[in-house]
Amino acid sequence: MSTTVEIVEVGPRDGLQNERRPLDVDTRVQLVKRLIGQGARRIEAVSFVRPDRVPQMGGAEEVMAGVPQIPGVSYIGLVLNRRGAERAVRTACAEVNIVVPVTDEFSRRNQNLSVAEMLDHAAAASQVARGAGLRVSVTLAVAFGCPFSGPVATDEVARVMRRAVEIEPDEIAFADTIGVGVPRQVRALAALAAGDDRVRKLRFHFHNTRNTGYANAVAAAHLDPAVGAVPGGVIALDASVGGFGGCPFAPSATGNIATEDLAYVLRGEKVPVAAPGLPDIDGLARVGSWLGEQLKSGPQGMLARAGDFGPPVRAIDEEGAEK
Repeated sequence: MSTTVEIVEVGPRDGLQNERRPLDVDTRVQLVKRLIGQGARRIEAVSFVRPDRVPQMGGAEEVMAGVPQIPGVSYIGLVLNRRGAERAVRTACAEVNIVVPVTDEFSRRNQNLSVAEMLDHAAAASQVARGAGLRVSVTLAVAFGCPFSGPVATDEVARVMRRAVEIEPDEIAFADTIGVGVPRQVRALAALAAGDDRVRKLRFHFHNTRNTGYANAVAAAHLDPAVGAVPGGVIALDASVGGFGGCPFAPSATGNIATEDLAYVLRGEKVPVAAPGLPDIDGLARVGSWLGEQLKSGPQGMLARAGDFGPPVRAIDEEGAEK
């Protein structure tokens, strides 16, 4: 039995939230439409946070009013508290992603609240979302390392995860917010989730600050579902078109792993991808290049940065022959 990967496109949210140049609502809607056109089906489209703190995410309701409502396309809204969830449920979001840091230092610098207080906010936000029929994900931020506290032990993540699963989310995500993680940590956190049968679905969020993001994604894709490391045999991986992204509250955090580059390695590794299957890799690279033009910033993803959108590079089989 092989692990199946579900790609979650976070470009319209995490890809834009740290860029110097905010995009207007129409351009953000156009980005979502272009991503759908290349095969994206689960999209973190907006963040319901204070626009004075993250101006790039202003106009979330207007963006959600403009994106197309297409069967099979599911939109996620990031929230931090009850107020954010109350905003999200009045839009076309099908899911809220509630973010809780695992270190007090990051949590206090980000939200001026302790981790325990953020978990209380997460519970309140989940209650609002569930009351409106939305799915709930809880993302444990800085689960691999904190820019202020340094390395984060698995036991520290475990303490927060045990509280988070009491909320009964549909999905638990481990986020490498600053891109310091390595595959050993991916396996350790997956084992942590596997040890708690309340974890219904597992998701990872990788940044590529130290060029380990794709190695971590491959490690997650090759987790063995036969030993329970992947609940249901499906693991979700976040990625951002063009490799854009970062965290306004995490110094030195660079972009997410690029969706088109992730799709390329999954194809080469012959990893099963959830329906409707792999997105259009060359098409995504074009979207990443287009997004770079809108942001006046070069994409971080290798395929989008190369700007070569000709015939796709063909994979090589185990005997070295081109396929």
